[in-house]
Amino acid sequence: MNVDDWRMNIRGVEDHEKVKKRPVKFNFDPSLPTAHSYLGNDLEEYSGRTIHDDESYVSLPLMPITNVVLIPGQTIPLQLIEPRAISMMRHVLQKDRTFGVVSFGRDLEHGVSSVGTTAEIYSVKEINEGGLESMKIKAMGRQRFKIMDITRQADGNMVGKVQILPDKDIVDPLHGARFNSYYQKRALSPVEESMNILNPKRRRNKLLEAHLTWWPPWVYQMYDPEYLMALIKEELRSWYEGSIKLNTIPQNPSDFSFWVASIIPIDDSQRLSLLKVNSSVQRMRCELDLLKKCTVLCCKGCGLQIANKNDVFCMSLDGPMAAYVNPGGYIHETLTLYRAQNLNLIGRPSTENSWFPGYAWTIIQCRHCSGHMGWKFKATKRKLRPEKFWGLTRSALMPSMSQEGGETTSWQPVL
Repeated sequence: MNVDDWRMNIRGVEDHEKVKKRPVKFNFDPSLPTAHSYLGNDLEEYSGRTIHDDESYVSLPLMPITNVVLIPGQTIPLQLIEPRAISMMRHVLQKDRTFGVVSFGRDLEHGVSSVGTTAEIYSVKEINEGGLESMKIKAMGRQRFKIMDITRQADGNMVGKVQILPDKDIVDPLHGARFNSYYQKRALSPVEESMNILNPKRRRNKLLEAHLTWWPPWVYQMYDPEYLMALIKEELRSWYEGSIKLNTIPQNPSDFSFWVASIIPIDDSQRLSLLKVNSSVQRMRCELDLLKKCTVLCCKGCGLQIANKNDVFCMSLDGPMAAYVNPGGYIHETLTLYRAQNLNLIGRPSTENSWFPGYAWTIIQCRHCSGHMGWKFKATKRKLRPEKFWGLTRSALMPSMSQEGGETTSWQPVL
């Protein structure tokens, strides 16, 4: 097979123009990607949940992972083939099934990030084929932690003394100024309140007591969790135009802020900045600022524009981006888009280990720098919709942040 047969280039601009509208007919089951069926359907399931006390100190086995910053509430799939990693997980399974996930990088102290997230195993399968051992795992991010000290065991595995970080909620600053009738006659539930808080009349009523204080209403509104959640939901609608089911996302402010952090296509340093924030209100303020400024997604290697924010849509109940693992054990947090540009197709379509059942994948590269960008997915059945979509790996993307005057810059959290 010659190079021309193997390399099939498609002009990204032409693909971009062919798909002008977001898919209307959508019969793919979005619950399938969340099951990670490519790992197999015979994994052993575990129940129960381990929760460490806030600000407590615990010892955790640490797993450094490249290009991954685990967020509480996020599922992380693993395919382990290294003997020392498998040995560590066996030890974890004998205890509380909990280990720590930290981001790996040569520029970091000890080679890992100073903050991480506990991961609790809920599905696992050990495989022994001809003396070659491997392990498939599904785990859930639980609690944030800060590394206080790291020791390396004789087998090379890392154990960290960590402090569990609480997520502090800001108490209603107007609580002392509110009339008792506000609580007695409140007709809406907290969820309904967050969905209707953008109503000008309700907003005025909610902040009515601010006139009895030294500060104007807008000051309190900046730190109101329900109002921030409503603003972020409105911003997400402009990104995903109805492809995201708002009734399936977390309604608790803390869980909601973590969920938003897990679906924004930002780089590791920006995601670590969100993970370090100790308040759901402050985290949502950062996320809102980020969502408003991020308009274009570019190749991290050369800066070439690949997509716009409104090209993103949801193929999974987890949201527009989720973590998947390939047979080699490399984890890709993959963002799904219904159109993209400036990409070349490399190789031939394959259905093997497809993260989206019913779709064949083809590797895609940046047309300018030839960096790996992700995959193009195409339906293998005629009636399956959408017919095609793109999955871009977060590690290859760089969001372009718009500023006044049309300039772009990198993003820093606004607290």
